[in-house]
Amino acid sequence: GQVSSRVVAAGRVGRGRRGEKKGREGRSMRVQSAASGSQRAVHTGVGIFRFSSHKKRSSRARLPGPCRAKGKGGKSDDAAWQARKGALDAVMKDIEKQYGKGIVQVLGDEAAQAKVAMFPTGVHTLDLALGGGIPKGRIVEVYGPESSGKTTLAMHAIAEVQRTGGTAVLVDAEHAFDPVYSQKVGVDIEKLIIVQAEAAEEALEVVDKFARSHAVDIIVIDSVAALVPKAEIEGEMGSPQIGLQARLMSQALRRLNANASKCNCTVVFLNQLRQKVGVIFGNPEITSGGNALKFYSSVRLDIRRKETLRDSKNEEKGIKVRVKVTKNKVAPPYKIGVFDIMFDRGINKEASLLDVAEELEVVEKKGSWYSLDGTNIGQGRENTVQYLLENKGVYKAIEETVSLKLSERAAGGVPSLENVADQQHQESLFEDGAGIRSWSEGGDPVEDLAGQSSSSY
Repeated sequence: GQVSSRVVAAGRVGRGRRGEKKGREGRSMRVQSAASGSQRAVHTGVGIFRFSSHKKRSSRARLPGPCRAKGKGGKSDDAAWQARKGALDAVMKDIEKQYGKGIVQVLGDEAAQAKVAMFPTGVHTLDLALGGGIPKGRIVEVYGPESSGKTTLAMHAIAEVQRTGGTAVLVDAEHAFDPVYSQKVGVDIEKLIIVQAEAAEEALEVVDKFARSHAVDIIVIDSVAALVPKAEIEGEMGSPQIGLQARLMSQALRRLNANASKCNCTVVFLNQLRQKVGVIFGNPEITSGGNALKFYSSVRLDIRRKETLRDSKNEEKGIKVRVKVTKNKVAPPYKIGVFDIMFDRGINKEASLLDVAEELEVVEKKGSWYSLDGTNIGQGRENTVQYLLENKGVYKAIEETVSLKLSERAAGGVPSLENVADQQHQESLFEDGAGIRSWSEGGDPVEDLAGQSSSSY
């Protein structure tokens, strides 16, 4: 009896232990299922559908969506649109009241078709590559090696601005201005304003004040590399000044960019080239003054000397220059313009005009002869250039026709009434048969005038 009771007790203990183990396993399974249910709810979409451990579907959580007009057509939609328009007008008036008039504006259909105003550089081939010329109210950078024609190109741009009655300022940071050569180029030095500051901070502050004056059309800084900060002037020779000029240029351009645009003043920076150390693959050339000028510039011109021009006595008389538009925000970039710079009178405008007139089919070339409206005007490029130099009337008429074609191309091929009147005036200049061909003929965009593609540059 005692043995049987012990067996029964052991059986009860065993059953209790087994039940307790099963109970623990059941509780663990329920915990795992609840955890998996919560994970399933998190994974499948917080804010979409939530599932409880009993697999019951809860209500959908709606996310806040955009404002919508509640009308379904007809007068309700019109009322909703009028309400939104009234709210927009109220916001714009509040912004103008708080920050000043003109901070926000609606451009409209006329502004969508408007073009950025430009002025010519004085070089027809470069104007063709730029899409009309240098944009007004923008920052322009001209960089290249030494003796490549950077200052000469800037002087021609100043001369073109002065010819139209504008005011020009030259910041001569290099202290190398030549008034005699500038007069030969065409600059009116009596009306030219020259700034020769000692430190870079002074020069850039003067540039900013001129730009905000609403009285200056173009400012040329020659050059960025010659802008010396005060800390470098007052410090000892050889003391390291890491990134000082770059920080100064970045701070100045942040202010100058907006002021030049508001006052419609073009700022041209001439820059020099440096070599990066330790570059094996790629181009080691880099411009001085940091990277800020690259970003703030609307147009960047890379000017290089291509070859030396010689006369019949084998003496150097000039250089042939190639300019590549490496950046252009107002026209297609990567165009190339080639022109000649003569040592005695600057850029050869007659030669550049002849090249552009040939590309635009204003002047026709058959063999070595150049003809104007069927009449031969010269054999060979040099003789034709000399003919244009001696006959100012023909040169002016061709220049007006080329300008007309360039403006039509920039405007999409639609001539204005003023352009038609100018064409009629040009046709009346030559009644003896030496007229200019009509502007109505179209043409493809001019590619590389040097006969090379942009990729081979």
